[in-house]
Amino acid sequence: MATGTIEQEKNYQVFKNAGGDIMFLIRARLDDAKQPKIVYDGGEHALFYRRSGQTIIFDFIHPGVRDDLKNKSQVLIVEARDGSIVREYVSVIKSLKEVPVPADIAI
Repeated sequence: MATGTIEQEKNYQVFKNAGGDIMFLIRARLDDAKQPKIVYDGGEHALFYRRSGQTIIFDFIHPGVRDDLKNKSQVLIVEARDGSIVREYVSVIKSLKEVPVPADIAI
């Protein structure tokens, strides 16, 4: 039996600056992130473990940032609501051979 929530982040944005740093801009959640971690395999999808029991799926990662993202050890996460930044924090990235995205969620 699965515990926690799995949700798809439908309107996230990924930015890469001239120095190669990567930032994800996502919808703000009500609570703070705890030990955030992204697992990624270099493909279209990544799983963002925002806190225990809360997994967010980033679908259709743009091909232009996939190689850079796979080679990063961390990224900046910015959570915003109504055009204002609610919180920002660093998330580590863990590389996997294949991200286990649930078939009923990924398109």
